[in-house]
Amino acid sequence: MIFLQTDAPADSIIVSQGQKMADAISSAAAGNTAQLSAGIEKLVDLGIEVGKSIILALIIYFVGRAIVRLIKKLLIGVMQRRNIDDTIQGFLTSCVSALLNVLLIITVASALGINTTSFAALLASIGVAVGMALSGNLQNLAGGLIILLFKPYRVGDFIEAQGAAGVVKQIQIFHTIILTPDNKQIHVPNGALSSGNVINYSTMPIRRVDLTIGVEYGQDLPAAREAIMHVVNADKKILQDPAPFIGLVDLAASSVDLTVRLWTKGEDYWDVFFNTQEAIYAEFNRRGIGFPYPHLTINKV
Repeated sequence: MIFLQTDAPADSIIVSQGQKMADAISSAAAGNTAQLSAGIEKLVDLGIEVGKSIILALIIYFVGRAIVRLIKKLLIGVMQRRNIDDTIQGFLTSCVSALLNVLLIITVASALGINTTSFAALLASIGVAVGMALSGNLQNLAGGLIILLFKPYRVGDFIEAQGAAGVVKQIQIFHTIILTPDNKQIHVPNGALSSGNVINYSTMPIRRVDLTIGVEYGQDLPAAREAIMHVVNADKKILQDPAPFIGLVDLAASSVDLTVRLWTKGEDYWDVFFNTQEAIYAEFNRRGIGFPYPHLTINKV
């Protein structure tokens, strides 16, 4: 057996080992403190950068909103000076405002460090999906653009289209609102109006009133014509150029039918239509000209 003998006391050995442990703990603590300090510095730097990005994004947003409002105001002023239709003004202003707001959102996202490429791709994907879902409405949108561009009718015109007749109350992006003579509101899709037949009764300054007047068989036709012309000449709303026309149009089962064609201003159409027939009825009665009515003659064999 071999025994190692040392001259150092046991207490000094314990103290030496403890000192080494304390030094090791102090070194570890110092290292952790340095790492913690470095981490805090990185967080502070990151916070400063994020804060700068947020402040820059806020500045861009508020300045951009002011620019958008200014552009809208300038656009409205230009359209008003050029006497552009109110419907077109509202439509163009809405489209420009939406486009500028989308550009502003993309700019703000870019200032915040968001990848705008992927953002734009996402918007494009959403646009394709919405376009497929709203294909019919997109057709109506295109129809609205065609109507606003070529103006087959305007607000206030009396039109007939797609089984509806009335005054155009409003031309919207997707629909045209028509108010019928009996005060019904009809929404007609712009796609159908832009691709179908539209009768506009308000385009021309004058219109023709067509009447059919029946006379009994055996009556004096020249006398009937004279009575009708007396009524026509007495009404100042009936134009003499083009000249009124009266002609025999049909030998019906119970009547001799005369067609009466009169010209008048567009706003006087219905007055002439109703008043002339009433006046002819009164004149025929005054002159003893008989009106036809269905009757059956039975001969006894």
